Formats: sequence, structure tokens, C-alpha cells
Amino acid sequence: MTLTKQDFSAGFPPPSELGIAGMDSSRGQEKAVLESLAGGDPFGSVEPVKKPSGRLIMHSMAMLGREFCYAVEAAFVTPVLLSVGLPKSLYSLVWLISPILGFVLQPVVGSASDHCTSGWGKRRPYILALGILMLLGMALYLNGDMMVSALIPERGKQRTWAIVVTMLGVVLFDFAADFIDGPIKAYLFDVCSHQDKEKGLHYHALLTGLGGALGYLTGAMDWGNSVLGRFLGSEFQVMFIIAALVFLICLTVHLCSIPEAPLRDDNTETKLLLKVDGSSKYGSIESVNNGYLKPGYAEKKTLSELGKSTETPQTQVQTRMTIKCLLKALLSMPSHYRCLCISHLIGWTAFLSNMLFFTDFMGQIVYHGNPYAPHNSTAYLTYERGVEIGCWGMCINAISSSLYSYLQKALLPFIGLKGLYFIGYLLFGIGTGFIGLFPKVYSTLALCSLFGVMSSTLYTVPFNLIADYHREEESQKEQNGGEAEATGRGKGIDCAALTCMVQLAQIIVGVGLGFLVSAAGSVIVVVICASAVALTGCCFVAFFVRYVE
Repeated sequence: MTLTKQDFSAGFPPPSELGIAGMDSSRGQEKAVLESLAGGDPFGSVEPVKKPSGRLIMHSMAMLGREFCYAVEAAFVTPVLLSVGLPKSLYSLVWLISPILGFVLQPVVGSASDHCTSGWGKRRPYILALGILMLLGMALYLNGDMMVSALIPERGKQRTWAIVVTMLGVVLFDFAADFIDGPIKAYLFDVCSHQDKEKGLHYHALLTGLGGALGYLTGAMDWGNSVLGRFLGSEFQVMFIIAALVFLICLTVHLCSIPEAPLRDDNTETKLLLKVDGSSKYGSIESVNNGYLKPGYAEKKTLSELGKSTETPQTQVQTRMTIKCLLKALLSMPSHYRCLCISHLIGWTAFLSNMLFFTDFMGQIVYHGNPYAPHNSTAYLTYERGVEIGCWGMCINAISSSLYSYLQKALLPFIGLKGLYFIGYLLFGIGTGFIGLFPKVYSTLALCSLFGVMSSTLYTVPFNLIADYHREEESQKEQNGGEAEATGRGKGIDCAALTCMVQLAQIIVGVGLGFLVSAAGSVIVVVICASAVALTGCCFVAFFVRYVE
């Protein structure tokens, strides 16, 4: 039995008969909005109120802190791993464990956050937990050697345990830092109107680039000879203190930025509709014959049942997704979601192919250095110089990403999301191609600015498209009278499916590029492959990705 709005309002007795007289109308409206934001509105979604720009900037601070820590890792993780004596055979293991875990578990976390009933909201508990894991991982890989030396007196065991603790820290940090992006995006989508989602994503990209630039600049300073470095023991400890403080401040601001309505379960929804005395079974509509409802209204549905007549009893009872249901939800995604995930995979494969090997490319190809030469030789010192300049190229990339994210807002009304998506892939493909063909210092540094265009594109456009798809589905649901097919998918799992493409790209790059470099005998094959993949992505985003008009 499905009720329309009119039936619902006319079918119940007056408030005096229900015993809820004195309900304040403004409080009822406020409660209705909160219920809608929490996913409990049976007749369709209510558009959230417009958020001030300051709140959206506060929400984006988590991306600044996350990217700052990422930049610190990029600058220090290789020296740390070398300093503890990690064997070369374990390097690929370090970089593959985290993306494999992320690819498998990211949708699980997204689905769990869709069904989280914490009073603090659906997303923020997961963001806080992942933020703590990031700090723990960073503490282990930057301070692992010092911790092991203090706890284990036997020098023979110190090296082994230092390698284990450092590897664990790197894997834990990458795991949490990759995971946290999905709940942050889903949190933005939950609490913002469509216009604020677009604005918020631009702020995300802006502060992501700013955080990366600040992280690279901080890492480029000589902290070892500073007062802090001498006091704490080494530059690794200094960077941990700075990065931890920056991330904690940014995470705190983010978590306090926009209130999040908690998700209500069916029992709570039933209590909003009925007052049941102690003799009645909790949440049971059939047993309410105690004077609050007349017998003729015994068949009326609860709020959780209204607008969900297409769901089976099994789906209505289920509060959390099993792994089987999760895989079914992912495999049954609409084709336009799958195409968007594939395009995101292509983009990140191209981007990571270039970025993970860029400093090595600068040292070997642009500066003609040799990383395998003796450490006191000219060839090795030249290679180190190239790596340092490569770090400045990464900084240019971060600044460019921040600036382009602001420019995107001006370009969007003229070329749309399709134009922004296409231009991002095209400029990156052309830029990396020219770097591979003409590996000169100044031209390479200048073309690093095009990396930022791609970075900003990957952080904004796909999630804007996800927001468009969600808005279209909500509009279709309203047109159908609030009835929608129970797919088992939510905003959290859609964002997670998109972000886990980053982990899959890391796996592809980690496994495939090593073989390509070995076969070609030169790192130049990396930028050529990145260019080819990006230009292939241009065709895909132009012909296969669906854009909502």
C-alpha cells in the first residue's frame, strides 16, 4: 500500500487525537529538514541551505593537511627507507600493499559510512579515525628508527625491526591518506546544495595544491642543522612535528566546519510518527491499538516505509551491506558510472606514471646523472642535483594546480565540465610528450605547470559529475512520487568506487612500469607512456563519459 502526500496528511486523525498537540511549527520544519538530510524524507530530498564560503573553506582544510603530509612523504620516504637499510627487493612490496588494500576495502568503508548511525553524523567518525591512522603511520615511518633504537638494545635486531616498523608506517599512512578522500567528498555531498558542491570541490582543489606546495617547500629546507633539528635529533623528527601540527589543525577545522545530521534507523523514524506505551511492541505498527491510533489506521505505514514500496522485506530490514551485496551494488552500477570510473582510472594511471618517476627522470635524463655511481662521484652528485630540481618541479605542479582550480570556476560557464575534463587530459598529454621529446631543464620546469592542470582536473571534474548524477537521480525519484529502485548504493559507495580507481592505477603503475623501464633501459619511456595514456583518455572522456545538461 503506497500513500501519496495527500493521503498521508488526510489519513491520520488531528494532532489532538494523536496526543502531540503543542508541537511548534518552526521546530517541525527544522526537524523535517534534518530528517531529509539524514536520508529519512519519504517524499524526496530537501535542498540544503546555501553555505557561506568560509564554511566551505573550513571544510576544504582537510585536503590542505592531507596534501601537506603527502608532500612530506614524497620528500622523505625514500631517504628514510634507505637510512634503515630496506632491501631493493622489498621496494615494490612497500608501494603495492597499500593500493591493493585500498582497492579491496575502499568501497567497504564507503558503504559502511552510508549506513553509519553515529550521533556525530555518517562521515565524520570515519574521517576522524582515518586521520588518527594517518598520524600514527607518519609517526612510525619518520620516527621508527629512533623508536626501535630506544626500545631494543640488541643492535643485531635493531635493523630488522627498524625496517618492519618503517614499512608498517608507510603502508598505514598511504592506506589512511588514500581512504580519507572518499568520506571527505561524501561529507561535502551530504551537507551541501548542488551549487555549493561545485564551489566546495573547487576549494578542495585550491587547498590541495596549496598544501602540496607548502609541504614541498617545507621539506626543501635544511632542518637538520636548525635549532629544532639539533634539539630533536634529526630533520625527520622536525618534519613529523610540523606535519602533525598542520594536519591536526586542518582536521579539527574540517570536522567543525559544517554540522552533519545523523542517519536515523527505522526505530527512530517510527518514534517520530507514533507514541507507543509500554505494553506495545517497540516499532510495531500492528500492535498500536492503545488509543493513539484508531483501528482503521492500523495499515498506515511508518515514515521509513513510505516511498519504499518497491523494496523487499529483506532490504527494509537490512541496515548494513554484506560483502556480497556490496559487490552486487558495484557490478550493477549504471553504465555512465562505470564509464566515469574507467576515465578516472585512465587519468590517474597517466598522472601517476609521470609523477612517481619524475624526480628520477630529471636526475637521469635531463641532468644525465647516474644513481648507481659511487656516492662521491660527479655522476651521482649530478643525479642528486637533478632530483632536487625535480622537487621544485613538483612544487610548481602544486602551485599550478591551486591556481587552475580557481580558473576552473571562470571557465566552467563557457566550456562546461566536458571541456574542462578534455582540456585537462589534453594539456597533460601534450606537456609530457614535449618533455619526453625535448628533455631540457627550463622547458621541463615550465611544462610542470601543465601537471597541475591535470591534478586539479582529477580532483574536481569527476566528483562534479558524480554530484550531477546524484542530482539527476533525486530529480527522477521526485518525479516518480518518491519511489526509487533499491540499488544498495549511496553517495559514500559511489565516491569510494571512484577514489579506489586511484589505488588500481597505483597497482598498474607499480607492476607495469618497472617492466617497461627494464625493457627499454631508460626512464624516458615513462613520460612517453604517460603522454600516450593521457591522449587516449582524451578520446574516452569525449566519447564515452556522460555529461548531464
